[in-house]
Amino acid sequence: MKVTEKDVAYVAELANLALAADERARMLRDLNSILEYVDRLNELDTSHIQPMAQVLARVDGKRSEGASQQFGYASREDILEGLRKSLPHEEAIANAPDADEEFFRVPKVIER
Repeated sequence: MKVTEKDVAYVAELANLALAADERARMLRDLNSILEYVDRLNELDTSHIQPMAQVLARVDGKRSEGASQQFGYASREDILEGLRKSLPHEEAIANAPDADEEFFRVPKVIER
């Protein structure tokens, strides 16, 4: 699959980016280069490669020793000790300057 100049212009429009002609040309070249590399990767035989697992397996807020041994990764104790529970939803909403029962309300920041 090749990216066209029309595709680059469309994505730039969606992202609200104003690209100069040289930037569009560079973006076109870079995106096509990335897609060519992905095509090359897709040609590799990965049938003998074991699928990757999540880095940190947790069950009920506790580290799963079996998972770390099974999938061959180690987790640092200082990172695990630094994990804490999130602020309760009701408390977070109560401190918001503008919210309804479920969501924060924020001002619109994207203009066209």
